[in-house]
Amino acid sequence: MEKGSLPRHIALIMDGNGRWAKKRLMPRVMGHRQGKNTLKALIQHCGRLGIEILTVYAFSSENWQRPDEEVSFLMKLFLESLQEELREMHHNGMRVNFIGDVSVFSTALQEIMAKAEALTAKNQGMIFNIAVNYGARAEILRAAKEVVSEIEAGCLDLAQLSEAQFEQFLYTKGLPDPDLLIRTSGESRISNFLLWQCAYTELYFTDTLFPDFKPAQLDQALEWYAGRERRYGKISEQI
Repeated sequence: MEKGSLPRHIALIMDGNGRWAKKRLMPRVMGHRQGKNTLKALIQHCGRLGIEILTVYAFSSENWQRPDEEVSFLMKLFLESLQEELREMHHNGMRVNFIGDVSVFSTALQEIMAKAEALTAKNQGMIFNIAVNYGARAEILRAAKEVVSEIEAGCLDLAQLSEAQFEQFLYTKGLPDPDLLIRTSGESRISNFLLWQCAYTELYFTDTLFPDFKPAQLDQALEWYAGRERRYGKISEQI
């Protein structure tokens, strides 16, 4: 695939881990563990392809409603994965960011998140955004409150407020919007993920459950993306 036809920024909703396990008569948590291995392979593949930014929906603000046992396992898996993979991600030049309200997590988890961001902050390779305790409506509301505070402090002029200025208060400030959003498992919605950022994102839905979404399936999504005409409100003759 030609470099120019690749998206700069891929967003990924990793759905279907529990259903993958259920189909195999396994506990749901085993699907999450397999999903962890799948994600690692996809990260490596994106690195080889030269994808600049990968943003994954790891844990939404709504996921706290899941059974306590599953949530507890996910927190342990998250901590374990960061501890195991951080050195390799840093060695590969990746820059790790967390988007969402991380203040609710355990001290141990917050510490490893802060360590990951600090250690990789100056790296020049692929940017890896991990959305945890993230909800897009909450993100936009948070940004709006910060904008109001800036206006009240005299630091912003409401009459001159632009979209570009507003974006500086989002978790993704300084990053281009996703070019391609992929959701696995057959669901055709984006579930409160990057609502502002995905205004002109190409949306790719696949029936494949996430643990089975291998690099070959990612390549299929990229081939589909390469055939899209991105007009941003214009007509074909203007592109």
